[in-house]
Amino acid sequence: MVLVSPTLIHKHLNMSALLSSAYKLLESDAEVQELIKMANINAVGRLRYNDHGIVHARIVCGSALELFEILLKAGLKPTTVKYGTAKDLDEARLVVLLASYLHDIGNSIHRDNHEMLGAILAKDVLNRLLPELLPDAGSRMYLLRQEIMHAIYATEMKTQALTMEAGVVTIADGTDMAEGRARIPYKLGKLDMHAVSALSIKKVEIREGDKEPARIDVYMNDKAGLFQIEAVLRPKILTSGLGKYVGIYVNSDGEVLKVYPE
Repeated sequence: MVLVSPTLIHKHLNMSALLSSAYKLLESDAEVQELIKMANINAVGRLRYNDHGIVHARIVCGSALELFEILLKAGLKPTTVKYGTAKDLDEARLVVLLASYLHDIGNSIHRDNHEMLGAILAKDVLNRLLPELLPDAGSRMYLLRQEIMHAIYATEMKTQALTMEAGVVTIADGTDMAEGRARIPYKLGKLDMHAVSALSIKKVEIREGDKEPARIDVYMNDKAGLFQIEAVLRPKILTSGLGKYVGIYVNSDGEVLKVYPE
């Protein structure tokens, strides 16, 4: 099992030169970093919501790639490989990484419709970065670009993910919920159900499951944390297209409760 955290991404970077190059490019790209900074200025500074910045981007990258590898091991074939938009598994992983890292940049314009705004903003960024990462991809670069844009857009709560890659990104977005990092935006400094629920969750782990290929364990000190799971993580799994492959288990006061599937 692995802990959902900002450092999980490094496990996957160490296994792929392409992913390592892409991550370094993202971390050093001025436009990408300023878009993420602006996203957090709007989310945290102006709306007084919880973090949607660089730490969240790194967490989602690691969580998405971890889920992706577990599902690969279980025998699932990446949609991008199946349809030839990615030539191999490494390119499919690249789609997951880039979509995960960029998925919240739409908040730099506005919280409303930020998934669609983020997908549109990503177009120019990807037009710059993809040729540097895949100089031999030719016109197929545009197919990869659209796959990444789709995965960003599909993080919207009611939007159906059409690829395995998009599915793991949207689920990963919902796993960043430990120690007040809940994915339901809640007003900082305000004690309400959103805040109490968020602060109840102590850690989240991902591992191979016994009944489902992938298992997400959520540890909480108060069952108020179930609110976050029922309002965000479970709905994201339902729209991910991967529902039958992922289980959610809640650990509270020594009791293990299976939340999804019921």
